[in-house]
Amino acid sequence: MSEWALLPLRLFVGVTFIYAGLQKLANPAFTNPASSISIQHQMAFAVTTSPIGGLLAHLVGEARLIGVVLAFGELVVGLGTVLGLWTRVAAAGGLLISLSLFLTVSFHTSPYFTGSDIVFFFAWIPLIVAGGGSRLSVDAKLAEIAARQQGAPAPTLVPIAFSSVQSLCGHYDEGRCRALRAACGPARCPVLLGERPSLYDRRHLDAVDRRTLIAGTSAVVGGLAGALAVGALVAEGGKILAAGASGPGRTLSPTSATSGATTTPSAPATGASATPATNSASSTTTSHPKGTLLGSASQVPTNAAASFTIPGNGEPGIVVHTKEGPFVAYDAVCPHLGCTVGYAPSMQLIVCPCHGSEFEVMTGDVVSGPAPHGLTKLDVVEEGNGNLYLQ
Repeated sequence: MSEWALLPLRLFVGVTFIYAGLQKLANPAFTNPASSISIQHQMAFAVTTSPIGGLLAHLVGEARLIGVVLAFGELVVGLGTVLGLWTRVAAAGGLLISLSLFLTVSFHTSPYFTGSDIVFFFAWIPLIVAGGGSRLSVDAKLAEIAARQQGAPAPTLVPIAFSSVQSLCGHYDEGRCRALRAACGPARCPVLLGERPSLYDRRHLDAVDRRTLIAGTSAVVGGLAGALAVGALVAEGGKILAAGASGPGRTLSPTSATSGATTTPSAPATGASATPATNSASSTTTSHPKGTLLGSASQVPTNAAASFTIPGNGEPGIVVHTKEGPFVAYDAVCPHLGCTVGYAPSMQLIVCPCHGSEFEVMTGDVVSGPAPHGLTKLDVVEEGNGNLYLQ
């Protein structure tokens, strides 16, 4: 069973890194400087918050290259870990990636255990120390093939209890080892440790190691070529899907609201109703609601949201038409790393697409991190003319 112990961890961190790499490659916004979820935007924000901000300041100009290398690095590390190919090398790469993300993205996450990067950092350490094991491992299979070609026994580890070794050993005598003339124990056991291999045997083992290294290197080169091809195809697919998309969602339009409110004067009415009609029309045309016109409330159906630009600072805003009826609005910049949040109707939560922070719709409070606090609430009202105004 001990040979299977690290397999769940290996598969989890490997699959997670594959997914993270493909997700970045499939999203054109990740390397688009104009996007709020781009690597450029996140690095610029991290300059002021990261403990290595001084170093990052010199690298912001190369953000696109860093983003591409990061995405392919996650993909390669994940594939190597899942396949058990050069597992220790892949785990070392995963540890470095996790450490860099911790220092730049989640260093100030509080409490610290709500940030995943530090958890992944420590999850890689057992795979560096012990390797990936011999189960479902390309490394182990290549070593077995190399040993067979050299006529050597397969280098498969078989766990056995020390009590079983004692019962099988001819030197064991009532707690002592007659071969060593000392107390019996696994640290010095000649059965477990064996004798130093002869020069001939050592050369034999070296030949197996060389064959394993050559075969492993060939597999790694082929795997890298495959990873680059898959990554390129995913990136191109992401561009095609983005080009065919209809847009980011609803955007409030003050122009359409104004044009919708414009009416053509009718012919003067006669009789007793003339004066009230004239007064009503006059009061409608001379009414000037306070605040900045965002657009028509009809543009935001129930349990849906729309975006707008906040006049005071130019930042993105979001207005949600809640299922309960009222409209609520917030500054759409996530307080974690500055990504633009969106509304998830099925969850009835405001969600950050970058790192998964969730916010309560009615108050903007944090439901789950890593955002350190809630969204900045804005005062929006629906006037009698059916338009939304930012107060």
